[in-house]
Amino acid sequence: MAPGPQPLMSLDEAWSRLADALNTWPAAPGRQTVPTEKALMRVLAEDVVSAVDVPPHDNSAMDGYALRLSDWRQAGGVGAALPQAQRIAAGQVGAALPPGACARIFTGAPIPEGADAVVMQEHTQRLPPGQVGEDLVTFTQPVQPGQNIRRRGEDIASGQVVLRAGRRLGAAALGVAASVGCAELAVLAPPRVGILTTGDELVMPGQPLPPGGIYNSNRHTLLGLARACGAEPIDLGTVPDRLDTTRAALRAAAESCDLVITSGGVSVGEEDHLRQAVVAEGGLDFWALAIKPGKPFVFGWLRRADGGRALYMGLPGNPVASLVTFLLLARPAIGWLAGEGWQLPRAITLPASFHWPKPDKRREFLRARLNEAGELELHPHQGSGVLSSAAWSDGLVDLPPQTPVNPGDRLRWLPWSELLQPSLGMRQP
Repeated sequence: MAPGPQPLMSLDEAWSRLADALNTWPAAPGRQTVPTEKALMRVLAEDVVSAVDVPPHDNSAMDGYALRLSDWRQAGGVGAALPQAQRIAAGQVGAALPPGACARIFTGAPIPEGADAVVMQEHTQRLPPGQVGEDLVTFTQPVQPGQNIRRRGEDIASGQVVLRAGRRLGAAALGVAASVGCAELAVLAPPRVGILTTGDELVMPGQPLPPGGIYNSNRHTLLGLARACGAEPIDLGTVPDRLDTTRAALRAAAESCDLVITSGGVSVGEEDHLRQAVVAEGGLDFWALAIKPGKPFVFGWLRRADGGRALYMGLPGNPVASLVTFLLLARPAIGWLAGEGWQLPRAITLPASFHWPKPDKRREFLRARLNEAGELELHPHQGSGVLSSAAWSDGLVDLPPQTPVNPGDRLRWLPWSELLQPSLGMRQP
């Protein structure tokens, strides 16, 4: 498809077109085996099935005293005293509980045979050492059968699937894998995401800033986003605003990357060469979205020398527009390439604390944060070049076209955490 004038595409249609393209994409991630502690943010290649019960034995949920309920009742119930027969620390296995006695027990220690309840130490009294009867423990509160006992397998049963293939591994998931004895995990290879920035005006931080120059913030933002999404980021550097060098950079990037992401150079200015370069080195699927910020977004593909293809996304050059389009479109594509399937961020509904009297005809994504009242507070500067608004905010308000806002209106809210990793939200294993 050659570039040219076309109506602005809705974000929903762009998502649909992108998902359709990915579903026919031939690339599949390879498999790797990594130590469990190094698998954070990787995608599982196969189910994790527990070979053990968790916990592996009945154990105490409290520091306290294990007893037999019938002994406590026979001794008189509340206010009764029982002698301490033994002391059981975590990692130790106690002897069977003698009739009419209790056992000092600590959190995580196995319940001794014969005990059927644990009384927390705060509900007991003991005489000071050296006094007659110091080995007696008085129980000051009612005791219920099974109280403060964690049963074998109540968390995980042997043979249970605890983590499903295709799941992105957060810290809690690594803990679950470790709890069933997994020292290693089979994961999918992360997608290689190349970040290429364009523009004669861009200067690397640390270098002198010449007249007309600006520091290259997009390079750092996009490399950080790619890494946070679980991809393997590849820094492709910066290319000047020339068609020949742009084509050469894209051609080289396609050979080493699964997805090539550029920022800047995708608009309609005389110095914007990327769309023309992508057509020459591959093809375009769609461009120009009905969103604000982020209108000049491009999606297509790049040829490889072996006949294969790399995906291509051209993001706007304005830093907030670049960040927003990455999260809305590049991140779902990276998740699909990583093997976790097609997932879009899920919004929650929260009240506004602000006025927005002049909405745009496009779907808007406004930088906002939660105030102490649980309402959405808007950053005063919503320009697509104000990157500090993104650092200030907690996420984006997803505002439909032509929608004014008054305080108290319920709005769709997309936290940054949900935009970055929707699969780490409320999801079944």
